[in-house]
Amino acid sequence: MKVAVLGAAGGIGQALSLLLKTQLPAGSELALYDVAPVVPGVAVDLSHIPTAVKVTGHGKDDLGVALTGADIVLIPAGVPRKPGMDRSDLFNINAGIVKTLVEGVAEHCPSACLGIITNPVNTTVAIAAETLKAKGVYDKNKLFGVTTLDVIRAETFVAELKDMDPADVHVPVIGGHSGTTILPLLSQVEGVSFSDDEVASLTTRIQNAGTEVVEAKAGGGSATLSMGQAAARFCLSLAAAMQGENVVEYTYVQIDDGEDADFFAHPVRLGANGVEEILPYGDLSDFEQKAKEDMLEGLRGDIKMGVDFVNG
Repeated sequence: MKVAVLGAAGGIGQALSLLLKTQLPAGSELALYDVAPVVPGVAVDLSHIPTAVKVTGHGKDDLGVALTGADIVLIPAGVPRKPGMDRSDLFNINAGIVKTLVEGVAEHCPSACLGIITNPVNTTVAIAAETLKAKGVYDKNKLFGVTTLDVIRAETFVAELKDMDPADVHVPVIGGHSGTTILPLLSQVEGVSFSDDEVASLTTRIQNAGTEVVEAKAGGGSATLSMGQAAARFCLSLAAAMQGENVVEYTYVQIDDGEDADFFAHPVRLGANGVEEILPYGDLSDFEQKAKEDMLEGLRGDIKMGVDFVNG
C-alpha cells in the first residue's frame, strides 16, 4: 500500500502523516509531497519513528515521483481559513492548487483513490472531478471529499452533552462540508434522545465548529490536529476496505441520481475499488428535512462554482 500526502508540510499534512506513519499496515509506503522546503525534514523526522512504514519526502519538482505507484492520494494542500474568512474566500487560492495537483494524479497514478481535504470541499471535489474528466481518467468511485471531521465533531459533542463514551456514539452526517450544508442526523443517534432545543443548538455547533477553532486560535490557523485525525481515520478505513474488510464511512461523493445534489455526503460501503455501494441515509426528522431543503441551493451553487472553474 502506497499513500501519498500532497501538502504534507502543513498543519494538517504533518498531523495526518504522523498518524499514518504509526497506523498504516506494516510494509506500507508513505510519500510526502510539498512545495515548502521543509518537507524532506518532515520525512526524516517521521522516519525515526519505529514502525514498518517507509517514509519518503518530495519537494516541488518531484510530484511525479511522490505519486507514481500510489494506491491512495490525500490532498490537504492549500491555505487555511483565517478569522473573518468564510470558505468561499479560500476558493481563489485553493482552487488552482487542487487543479494542479489533480492533474499530477491524472498523469502519474490515475487509478488511485483520491481524498480531497482542501477547503472549500463542496467546490474542490467538483474541481477534481472535472480535471480528471478533462484528462479522460475520471472514476467517480475513486473520488472522495473527506468530511469525516464533521462526523468526529458530532460524536464528540453528543458524547459531551450526554455524558457518554465517544467510542459508543455514532452520528450520521450528510450533505456538504461547510456551514449549513453540514447536516448531522441526530434523530438517528441510537440510545439517546434530544429535546428540540438540544437538536437546534447541537446542529448549529457542529456546523460552526470550524469557526470555533479559527477564533480560538486567534489568527494562528484553522483546525489541523482534528482534521489530521479525521483524514487518517478515513484513509485507514479506505486502506482496510482495499484489503478486503467491510467498512462503511460517511463521505462526499458523486450521486448518480443527483436528487439532492451532484455531490453529497452519504454513508458509503468502501471496497477494493473505492465506492462499492452508496447507502441510503434513512428517514429524516421534520427539522432535518427542512434543513436539507434549505441548504441544497447553496450546495448546488458551490458545486457549480467548481465545474465552472475548470470548464470556464
